Amino acid sequence: MDDSQRVGSWRELGSHCGTAVVLAGGVLVGAVNIYLAASLLPTAVADIGGERLYAWNTTVFLTAQVVATMLVSRVLARRGNTGSYLVGFGLFTVGSVVCAASPAMPVLLVGRGVQGLGAGLSTGLGFALIHSALPRHLWVRGSALISAMFGLGNFVGPALGGLFAQFGSWRPAFVVLAVASGVMAAFVPRVLPGGHRAEAEAVPVPLGSLTLVIGAAGAVSVAGTLSDKVARVAFIALGLALVVAFGLAEKRSPVRVLPRATYRSGSTLRWVYLTIAFLAAGVAVETFLPLFGQRLGGLPPVAAGFFGAALSLGWSASQVVSSSARRQRTVRRLRVAGPGLLAVGLAVLAVLQRRDAPLLLVLAWLPVLLLAGAGIGLAMPHLSVAAMAGASDEEEGEKAAASIATVLTMSTAFGAAVAGLLVNLGRPSMVASARCLLLGFAALCALGMLTALRSDRLAGPQRPRPAARRT
Repeated sequence: MDDSQRVGSWRELGSHCGTAVVLAGGVLVGAVNIYLAASLLPTAVADIGGERLYAWNTTVFLTAQVVATMLVSRVLARRGNTGSYLVGFGLFTVGSVVCAASPAMPVLLVGRGVQGLGAGLSTGLGFALIHSALPRHLWVRGSALISAMFGLGNFVGPALGGLFAQFGSWRPAFVVLAVASGVMAAFVPRVLPGGHRAEAEAVPVPLGSLTLVIGAAGAVSVAGTLSDKVARVAFIALGLALVVAFGLAEKRSPVRVLPRATYRSGSTLRWVYLTIAFLAAGVAVETFLPLFGQRLGGLPPVAAGFFGAALSLGWSASQVVSSSARRQRTVRRLRVAGPGLLAVGLAVLAVLQRRDAPLLLVLAWLPVLLLAGAGIGLAMPHLSVAAMAGASDEEEGEKAAASIATVLTMSTAFGAAVAGLLVNLGRPSMVASARCLLLGFAALCALGMLTALRSDRLAGPQRPRPAARRT
């Protein structure tokens, strides 16, 4: 079995321990921050005011994160692996310190923006590092590790944020984030290969694409803050229009964010990215699951929060099984089955929603959520590898890997806006809101099966590819 077909073991990934710790740590810190900050914001507003700017915390963070993922290739070209990670962790540390010391909400927003730049850069670098610093047969394990960090962050973030909020200590929580990021930064030069540096002019900034993506991310983030249905639909439509404009501009421009293969006729890459987008968007239902648990299931806040994180727990746990798949037929089936399992799980959960639901029915939500989350874990590592292997050369492969983070963050922003819209459609009935949300996202995730099937048909028989360059 050649290196392009073999799947390395977790023990073999352990021989690259330093690289694995850095790529996992960069993703985990950013993932924890999203939900930790959401848990802390009510306490922060009570302390420093700025309730009118409350919703902009998420908007600023997500927009900065998307922008940073688009600049990964340029930063790598200028500073190499080690220098790029130091920039990413450094920005996140500075942003966390600014948040912790904020005397007013506008300052906190600045800190959140700097945090978003650091988190986006670290996340994009994680995928790029898998491609450049790990051998080809460990890409699945590396991708599974990153995917598990997203799920773990979604699980740990609310719990940690709730703990600090319980004691009214929101500033120390940001200090903890700063310390964790600083420790990771100190760890980087000792364990990470420096990587190749190129001249800065070799990777120009795609200003046109960048402007359109900032506009799209900002539009959908604002949509998530609006209560008026018409205005929310208008901003989501604006965001989609800007994404379409982004695709058209990228196709014609010599300076691109996504790899050239994304826009090539007959390429699998666009369908792989779309499948990743549908899976990532489905995670947006987590935001409202604690609300449904409390209002419909009568659960206490702590238990409701655990139900909200069950999707991520299933996502993280399924990585171990999924990443061991070796046969190409099995891998292709997992890529299709993942979105299907997530869609079925959300649809079944919609059917189980009842007002004043009995305890046994509420307990039945948990295995359904775990299975739905497992759909993400079954497919995501193999989709990430398919994206990395879908480019034509080493440079494009690195860009394809880093672009996974751009797709993920954009999908998260769109998912959050659409989730808010669907919940509002069902009001004033909480049962109707829950069913609108869950059935809507079940349909959305089911589209991921179609895009996965399309990518598999275009791929045809798997051809061996050369091993990745080791740096």
